[in-house]
Amino acid sequence: MAKGPGGIISGGFQPLKAPDAPTIDSVSAGVLSADVTFSAPADTGAGSVDSYVITAKQSDGTSVSQTASAAGTASLTLTAGGTTTFAAQAISNAFGPGAFSGFGNSTSVFSGNQLYMWGVNNNGSIGDNTTVNASSPVQVGGTVWSQLAAADSHTIAIQTNNSIWAWGRNATGQLGQDDTTFKSSPVQIGALTNWSKISGGRPSNSHSLSVKTDGTLWGWGANSNGQLGDNSTINASSPIQIGSATNWNTVSAGGRFSLATTTDNELYLWGRNLNGEIGDGTTVARSSPVQLGGTDWSAVSAGYSHCLAVKTNGTLWSWGVGSFGPLGQNDTIKRSSPVQVGALTNWLHVSGGTFHSLAIKTDGTLWGWGRNTAASSAVGDGTVINRSSPVQIGALTNWTDIAAGNETSLGIESGKLYAWGYNGAGKLGDGTVISRSSPVQIGASSNWSQVSGSERTLGALLKA
Repeated sequence: MAKGPGGIISGGFQPLKAPDAPTIDSVSAGVLSADVTFSAPADTGAGSVDSYVITAKQSDGTSVSQTASAAGTASLTLTAGGTTTFAAQAISNAFGPGAFSGFGNSTSVFSGNQLYMWGVNNNGSIGDNTTVNASSPVQVGGTVWSQLAAADSHTIAIQTNNSIWAWGRNATGQLGQDDTTFKSSPVQIGALTNWSKISGGRPSNSHSLSVKTDGTLWGWGANSNGQLGDNSTINASSPIQIGSATNWNTVSAGGRFSLATTTDNELYLWGRNLNGEIGDGTTVARSSPVQLGGTDWSAVSAGYSHCLAVKTNGTLWSWGVGSFGPLGQNDTIKRSSPVQVGALTNWLHVSGGTFHSLAIKTDGTLWGWGRNTAASSAVGDGTVINRSSPVQIGALTNWTDIAAGNETSLGIESGKLYAWGYNGAGKLGDGTVISRSSPVQIGASSNWSQVSGSERTLGALLKA
């Protein structure tokens, strides 16, 4: 029987029946958010349901809730990762101050990821508090991670509470710790919890980029070529804001240059421009962001000295260094402005490596091109022949994420983790030092969510 402040709610001598509990139909959870769909109770009791309360009990013991006026879908903002249990309750005020049902069926979902790293670790970029190389994935921290950016010799990651962490090489302040001391385990950058997107650059003395949840853009680390975009060439060992705009969306840090997109699908680049990386038709370095025409850029990636981009119409474009064919133009000529790759309009996701490129099409197929020698074999088509135009990699059709590094590649297909290319120091993570010219599965899990890799250290997030 439902109870109010004074005990059993009654009208005269007859107790009034509270509503039955509502039913949770489904929960769709992101890293720090959840949409809970629920149905009205079959029996509303002696009155009518005035509101619903959807509650999420989080893994750290805290709870958050959302009130809804009608059955349907309630959106909750979570504050902790891990396993969250959701429940729904109906409230009726018809016969007193808050006759309420019991909680209905509960549903538990997971949000947050485990972080695994492997490869070269002489700078502590794996994050396991050692400097020992690892040829198989090593877990770092708990189930608290939402995003990973493995750079050349340092690593950046965001936790589910939107805090930002870094570890590894720090010679130019790329860890954002206001010093130049390397760290072999994760250290939080400041105390803020409003970080959204991250990217780490190349080479080892590199820089870092991030977008905050308020849409502002930040950078730190090496700045000899203006890659921080603050109109200077002075290194920064802690985050500095780039401009004053508040509509930045994604970032990608390349080899001493940077690019970023806005929520309006604008594309900006800055930094080194020796090979036309900026795409503005020159080879003049830029120390502040330069817009690259149009408002139709949807997916972008900075390689070491080249860029890849997909437009909103599904076309693929490239520019920068042309050695070994990473531009996919069927030649090895560098370009200082964007050139379309072929005529297809079904490209979806891209990743630029040192001298090779990877892309996923809308049909879930995987494609690669560029340097593919016996030493690297990073294209992954089972050969050791350089490819100057896209070739399909295998026959699988559910690729969801890719990362092109230095002579290595990572990808996720149907939740499974794959690696291929050069395997010195165990960079592929398969427990060997044998190079692979086609994808080899890493471990047996089929619950991987993101990959990231650069020159030496590679990593991936695993949904627990």
